[in-house]
Amino acid sequence: MNPIPATNTALLLFDLQNDFVHPDGAYARGGQGDSSIAALPAKLAPLAEAMRQAGGWIASTHFTLWPGRGGEPIIAPHLKALRPFLRRGDFAPGSWGQALLDELGPSDIPIEKVAYSAFYMTRLEWMIRKCGIERLIVGGIVTNGGVSTTVRDAHVRDIEVTVLSDGCAAFGREAHETAIAALRPVARIATVADVMAELSA
Repeated sequence: MNPIPATNTALLLFDLQNDFVHPDGAYARGGQGDSSIAALPAKLAPLAEAMRQAGGWIASTHFTLWPGRGGEPIIAPHLKALRPFLRRGDFAPGSWGQALLDELGPSDIPIEKVAYSAFYMTRLEWMIRKCGIERLIVGGIVTNGGVSTTVRDAHVRDIEVTVLSDGCAAFGREAHETAIAALRPVARIATVADVMAELSA
C-alpha cells in the first residue's frame, strides 16, 4: 500500500447536490431515489475531512440547468424524457438545489457542468493543472453516467484516477457493479477504507 501524496490529489465529489440527494431536492420531489445514493454523504464525509487534514483538495461537480429565454431551464431532450418532473429553478446556477450537500463541503474547486462529463466545456482540467493536481479520487453519482464518462475522459488526459467502489452509486445495484467492472481497465478501483488507510500511512 503506497501513501497518497495528498497535496497533488483531489477528492472529486461528483454531483452530490441537494437537488439530486437531499430529501427536499428536485429528485425526491419527483420520486427518484435509491438507498445506496442516500447513503453516500455519510460514507464520503469522513474521507473529505481526512483529505483536508492531509493537505489534499476537494473538488465538486455541479450539474446545472441554465435558464434560457423567459427563465425556463435549458433541458436536453433525453433528460426531459427521463425526468419530466424537472422545472424552473431546479439545478439553477447559484441555487440551493445546485449546491454541494452541506455535510460534504466546502469545495475548493466547484465545477459547473451541463453534460455527463465534468471535462466537457468546463474549467476542470485547467483548474487541476494550475493547482498541480495529478490524481483524482472519485466518489458520487451516478456510476454508470457522469462518473464513468468523466473517469474515461480523465484517462485520455493522462490523469490518474481512483474510483471508490463503495463511494459511488447508481439507480440500481446491478448498474453500479457493471459500471465499476467496466472502469477497471482505465482506473484504479478502491474502497473508501483503502484510501483512508493510505492517507493515514
